[in-house]
Amino acid sequence: MTATVTAPRTTGLDASTPTSSFARHRTGVVLVGALALLILGAFLIGGGTWPESLTVDLTGPLGDVSDWIIDNRDTHPLFLYFFGHISNAVVLSVRGIYLVLLAAGWAGVTAAAGLIAWRVAGVRLALTAVAAFILCALLGMWVPTMQTLALMVVAVLASVILGAVLGLAAGLSDRVFRSLRPVLDTMQVMPAFAYLLPVVLVFGIGVPAAVLATVIYAAPPMARLTALGLRDADAGVMEAAASLGATGRQRLLTARLPLARKELLLGLNQTIMMALSMAVIASVIGAGGLGDRVYQALASVDVGAALAAGIPIVLLAVVLDRVTAAADNRIGTAPQARPAWSGWAVVMAGTVVAAVVARLASKPTWPDAWTVGIAEPVNEAVGWMTDHLYSGVPVIGGTADWAAHFTTWILDPVRDGLQWLPWWALLLLVAVLAMVIGTWRTTLTAVLAMAAIGVLGVWDPALNTLSQVLAGVAVTLVIGFAVGIAASRSERVERLLRPVLDVFQTMPQFVYLIPVVALFGVGRAPAVAAAVIYALPAVVRITTQGMNSVDPVVMESSRSLGATGMQQLRKVQLPLARPALLLAVNQGVVLVLAVVVIGGLVGGGALGYDVVFGLAQGDLATGLVAGAAIVCLGLMLDRVTQPTQRRTEKGA
Repeated sequence: MTATVTAPRTTGLDASTPTSSFARHRTGVVLVGALALLILGAFLIGGGTWPESLTVDLTGPLGDVSDWIIDNRDTHPLFLYFFGHISNAVVLSVRGIYLVLLAAGWAGVTAAAGLIAWRVAGVRLALTAVAAFILCALLGMWVPTMQTLALMVVAVLASVILGAVLGLAAGLSDRVFRSLRPVLDTMQVMPAFAYLLPVVLVFGIGVPAAVLATVIYAAPPMARLTALGLRDADAGVMEAAASLGATGRQRLLTARLPLARKELLLGLNQTIMMALSMAVIASVIGAGGLGDRVYQALASVDVGAALAAGIPIVLLAVVLDRVTAAADNRIGTAPQARPAWSGWAVVMAGTVVAAVVARLASKPTWPDAWTVGIAEPVNEAVGWMTDHLYSGVPVIGGTADWAAHFTTWILDPVRDGLQWLPWWALLLLVAVLAMVIGTWRTTLTAVLAMAAIGVLGVWDPALNTLSQVLAGVAVTLVIGFAVGIAASRSERVERLLRPVLDVFQTMPQFVYLIPVVALFGVGRAPAVAAAVIYALPAVVRITTQGMNSVDPVVMESSRSLGATGMQQLRKVQLPLARPALLLAVNQGVVLVLAVVVIGGLVGGGALGYDVVFGLAQGDLATGLVAGAAIVCLGLMLDRVTQPTQRRTEKGA
């Protein structure tokens, strides 16, 4: 998820004008005005939670819509001749690819993975891909892995096509770009769970809904990066192509697209990773595959079975991320001694030979005797932890004690404090934060998004979710800033952290629930812990990059003036790295929210639980209202933590 940066506006105002004076003292003016409104509101409005008179009960209308869709899904022309064809096309595509993967067998698929990785990324990643697929089979997860891979192939192809078309239109048209940008901004801050219910309402539970939810979630990065690559094409090259008489289509094919190759490959990488993450989460609505194994295991608190399915998910994520990232550095960099098609011919031939040899050896499927069961040993380890580490550990206490203390001392007070605040005071607080860090437009958006939560009638559950987000963000920023600063000041620490951060940033959100359930059980604290682990890599990486980007000349000047290391950190690096630190805060908030919502699967409660309940019980009205509130909450949090370029430059 990326933060939108507003370009600064140049004005002819002198520093002595009233407008310039207001800009310099903007924070003070906003705080004084907020205090006055707070005192006035206390007398005129009073306290209390969101008033019933300002709520709109959508349960009835949404229930009627849901009933109408269910009753007419098999008879109405809209479903028979439009949505029905889309659903059938998705099912046939996924089933066809799945059958091809099964026909190729474990040997053919493993050989194809290794040869493709060799073709685009080199020998080292080819060996990594082969080892990853063999390990998936060793764990007894070959069939679920193929189910997930089949769904992934269809979803990624559709996401890339849709994203490329939208990006092409936005890259070539200013009007389309302006119209599409706020939509993409909003979609990129929406938690993955929010995408599930709308497609379930139309397509029902099953593979079509899972694939289409994945496409909607994964297409925005491709669209954004395609538009960015096309719009940032070198003006000199484009002018030269035009002067040679090239038509618009020729300039696009021979200049714009080749110049945008880096952004296109990055978009493909991001689309693949987001599609895998969503395909796993979509197991809640019938996607099947590895995600379904994790979901069923978590529902029964079977940590061993969840880990056995979670490891292949991580392996798939690592292989797909490494191969697509390496392709960006290798394609087109070295001279081609042979035609490009010859390498792909070797891939095809090697795959066919491996599949045929496995069938002749009567081993087209991975033999059961070659599998290694880890569920039982893992569950025994979890049982030992329950007996020895959950509670009663001398001095430090146990993990269950930590979770209970975190809930009692932090989560409960923050939730109770938010719910105690008058609704209008909370809206005022949101407005102040958004105005201090952003513009009046972001302020209006944030306030309206927060007010919409109250209108939907889910004010208290939303504040419960918000309390978990705030607690998770606080822990994430404390740890992330400390680790990021340490990494920026020590090359050894940065080298040690780099592979760990790379792996953690490729893991789907769902996987983070497994270790916290093993350590802390279920509840709100484990949900927050999973969110912290998920958001930490991004915060650490952005902080490290921001600190390292400080001008070395400035650092050397401060050192020559006798500044100590701590003085350099407080007086030079932190102020100059302020834009990066604010971006880290924004990304931490959005990422923590994404996993806190999924924490409804492990006892996180609040809005996440309402979504899970709506999906599980078929109560789509409850689920849709909670999903809409999640979108509003994400939009508000993004706006109050998304500084404009003008504000960051002023602060720096």
